[in-house]
Amino acid sequence: MGIRYDVPEHKRLRVIVDTDAACEADDPFAIAHALLCPKLMVKAIFAEQFGAPETTRRSYEEIVTIVRAMGKDVPVLMGEEGSLSQVMGKPASPAAHFLVEEALQEDPHPLYVLCLGAITNVASAMKLCPEIAKRMTVVWIGGQNPDDVKKNHREFNAGNDIEAINLVVSSGVEFWQIPNSVYSTMKISLAEIQRRISPCGEIGKHLFENLADFNASERAFWVHGESWSLGDSPAVGVALEPDCGRYVIREAPVFEADTTYRFEKGRPMIRVYASIDSRFILEDMICKLELNYGNNPENPSM
Repeated sequence: MGIRYDVPEHKRLRVIVDTDAACEADDPFAIAHALLCPKLMVKAIFAEQFGAPETTRRSYEEIVTIVRAMGKDVPVLMGEEGSLSQVMGKPASPAAHFLVEEALQEDPHPLYVLCLGAITNVASAMKLCPEIAKRMTVVWIGGQNPDDVKKNHREFNAGNDIEAINLVVSSGVEFWQIPNSVYSTMKISLAEIQRRISPCGEIGKHLFENLADFNASERAFWVHGESWSLGDSPAVGVALEPDCGRYVIREAPVFEADTTYRFEKGRPMIRVYASIDSRFILEDMICKLELNYGNNPENPSM
């Protein structure tokens, strides 16, 4: 069936997705969602590291798998092969160079960078060209709830490159943070994924099987068995509809090594989401998968 409506050209966005896609199983859903949105002109997808140099390559390979399963033609670029401190003195990655070039384009469509993991690639690009901070919006899945910081909890995305997140939030870039107290509310059952997403062609099969395999593995020690939080999907959701959650504007914190915060006066102001409309985001993603890849769009689960 496909999508039968148009998005006015002046409402469309340029988008870059920056993702540690092989880390676990939620990034692929957000990638697929972004690629199916008429509003979002996905210019590239960057592979992001998640704690070790070889993880960037693993993310790259997973992104390629997703793009091929969807039959899409979008550049997939290697990011930094390690955190900022690990790549110090090495040439910047293809992803960092691409971001600089895209941000400097004279284009009426605003540029949004959707960061679904550590924010190393964006920080690397800013080190190359600090001017780009004025030319884009960065949406980041990561960090703790600033009103309920837990000292015994290391938030994964922030913890994988503290130097990078401090560089980015201190730059003055338009920055939207979706912290762990919000992204963890994106609950969906594995049964719903099997029934509604799995029948949606090669990509639906991959999304379901990849998640089911990860859920059954020892690496998924923190989940409860029959559900998942698609925690990266809010980045796509707020790009589509910035008001699909409540947010506050507050001073950017300084991130400590344990992912707790230090608050100082005079810091740049950032947007911090306090809630998200999970069903708006999940239903939009599922409907677009059904419309584009369902065998029977009127009843794709049959």
